[in-house]
Amino acid sequence: MKQSIRNIAIIAHVDHGKTTLVDGMLRQSGIFKANQEVVERVMDSNELERERGITILAKNTAVFYGDVKINIVDTPGHSDFGGEVERALKLVDGVLLLVDSSEGPLPQTRYVLRKALEAGLPPIVVINKIDRSDARPQEVINEIYDLFIDLDATEQQLEFPILYANARDGVAKTSLDDPSENLKPLFEAILKHIPPPGGDPADVLQLLVVNLDYSDYHGRLAIGRIFSGALNRGDEVAIVKLNGTTETTRITKLYSFEGLNRIDTDHAETGEIVAIAGVEGITIGETVTSAETPRALVHVPVDEPTISMVFTVNTSPFSGREGAYVTSRHVRERLDKELLTNVALRVEDGGNTDSFKVLGRGELQLAILIETMRREGYELAVGKPEIVTREVNGKLQEPMELLIIDCPAEFVGVLMQKVGTRKGVNTKMVGHGTTGGRVRLEFVIPSRGLIGLRGEMLRDTRGTAVANTLFDGYSDWQGDIPSRLTGSLIADRPGRTTAYALYNLQERGELFVGPGINVYEGMVIGENARWDDMDVNAVKEKKQTNMRASTADEAIRLVPVKPISLEQAMEFIAEDEYVEVTPQSIRVRKKVLEANKRPRRSRPGE
Repeated sequence: MKQSIRNIAIIAHVDHGKTTLVDGMLRQSGIFKANQEVVERVMDSNELERERGITILAKNTAVFYGDVKINIVDTPGHSDFGGEVERALKLVDGVLLLVDSSEGPLPQTRYVLRKALEAGLPPIVVINKIDRSDARPQEVINEIYDLFIDLDATEQQLEFPILYANARDGVAKTSLDDPSENLKPLFEAILKHIPPPGGDPADVLQLLVVNLDYSDYHGRLAIGRIFSGALNRGDEVAIVKLNGTTETTRITKLYSFEGLNRIDTDHAETGEIVAIAGVEGITIGETVTSAETPRALVHVPVDEPTISMVFTVNTSPFSGREGAYVTSRHVRERLDKELLTNVALRVEDGGNTDSFKVLGRGELQLAILIETMRREGYELAVGKPEIVTREVNGKLQEPMELLIIDCPAEFVGVLMQKVGTRKGVNTKMVGHGTTGGRVRLEFVIPSRGLIGLRGEMLRDTRGTAVANTLFDGYSDWQGDIPSRLTGSLIADRPGRTTAYALYNLQERGELFVGPGINVYEGMVIGENARWDDMDVNAVKEKKQTNMRASTADEAIRLVPVKPISLEQAMEFIAEDEYVEVTPQSIRVRKKVLEANKRPRRSRPGE
C-alpha cells in the first residue's frame, strides 16, 4: 500500500460549499504562493459553472499535507450529471460528505452517497456553514444517520467521523467548541480515516480511464488511476477497448497533478491519478495495461438516460444571421465530440437527415449542452423534452422521480393540488419548526410530470419554493397528464414590433418580446391567457392623420417584458413548437410557420 497517497472525492448537494472547501484546502496546503491572485471557486473552471454556482464536470486536483499527497476529486452535486459521479468514484478510496448545517441532506446528497456506499467507500462527514443563524447541527447529524441507515450502510460505514466547518473562512473543528482556526483537523481526519490505495506495484499494469482532456500539442489525454503496476514515459502499452479488442501504443507524455496544474513526470506507481498522452482513439471506461500480458479492469456501468429531445437544423427565416455553425454536419460533429467525454449521453438519428434524437439524464443536462453549443457559435432548433419509456413483460413503464419541495407553509395547499394533477403522490411532509414556517414536501411523480412544473411552481409561490428531484426507478405508466393549459400568441407577419401593437395585445396574455424586435410569421411572441393559439399582428403602426387626436401626446405604457430563458422556453413549448437557439437569441416558434397550413390546437382534455 502507498502510505504517501490518499484519494478522496467530495460529495455534496448543489450550493452546500463543496468547491469553496476545495479552495480552502488548496490555499492552506501552500499550493498557491502568498502573493498569487486566485479567483473564488477556482475549481469551477467552466464559464457556465461560475454563472450558475454549480459543478457540472468532475475535476481533480492534488494538495500536499506533510509528506502525503491528497488527490481530491470535485464531483457534481446534481443527479443530471450522474455520469460524471459514477466515474469519479472509481478514482478514490473514500469520500468527504459535505452537508449544510441548516438544510441538512438533500436529494443530490442522497444520490451520490448511495453510489459511494455501494462502492464500499468509507465516509467522513463534514457539517458546513456552522456560522449560519439558522444552523441546527445536531438535528442534521441525526438526519444523516437516518439517511445512512436508509441506504443500507454497513456497520463500518456508520462509524463515520464528524467534523464541523466554515468553508468560506477555511476553518474545520472536531467539535463545536474546538478553538481551531484552520483546516488542520480535516487534513488529519483524511489521513487517519481514508485508507491508502491498495494494489501491487510489482503486478501487471492496470490503469482505468475515467476522464478525457485535450491538449493542442499532444492531442487526446486520458486521465485515470493506476490500480496495479507502474507506468513510465515511453512505455509500450496495450489499450483494452470496450468491445474486448486490444491496440498497442506508446506513452509519449505522462503527467501527475499538483494543485491545478499538470506536472511532467517520468514514472508513476499504483494508486496515483495521472494523465497520459499518445493514446489517440481511447475512450472512457477502457483499460491501459501491459502489452505482453494485457488484463482489463471492469467497465464502469452508467445509469440509462430518462429524457430525450430532438435537435434539428434551424430553418427559421432568421437562420444564419448570428451563428457560425448552422448545418446538420456541424451539429452532428459537435454532438459526436460531446459523446467522447459525456458517457451519460446518447445520440440517435432522428426521422430525417437534419435531426438527431439526444437522450440524457434530465432537462438540466440537456439545457447545459444546448447553452454550451450556442456560446460556441452553433444555431439549432430543439423540440419538447420527452421521457424515455421501456416495456417489461408487455407492460409500458416510465421513469419516476422523487420530488422534494421546500416552501413556506402558506403555499402547501396550492402545491399539493399542482403536483397532484400531474400524478404526484405525497409520501412525506415535515415542518422544520423554525421561524418563517417552511415545510418540506416529498412526492413520487412521473418524470414527464416535472416538465413545465418548476416555472408554474415559482409563479404560484412568488419565487419562494425550492425544488429538487432525484431519479427513483421505473414504474407502470401512470396515465395521461394534462399538458400546458394555455395557448400561444403567434406573429402573423414579419416586421418589427411596435409599442402601439403590443399595447393592445398585452391584455391577451403574457408577452415575451418588447417593442423594436424583429419577428417573423409563425414566431411565438407570448402566452395566450386562453387555451387556444391566436395569430396576432405585432407590427401594426398607428395611422398618421393631419388631425391631432386629444390623446396624441399620451405615452403608451407597456407592462415590462421578461425575456424567456432557455430552460423556461424548453418547459413552455408544446408538441408543435420548437425553441430556436442562436448565439444571441432564444426564440419560440411553431414547427409549421404558415398559419393556413398549421393544424388547429385542440382543447385540453379532448
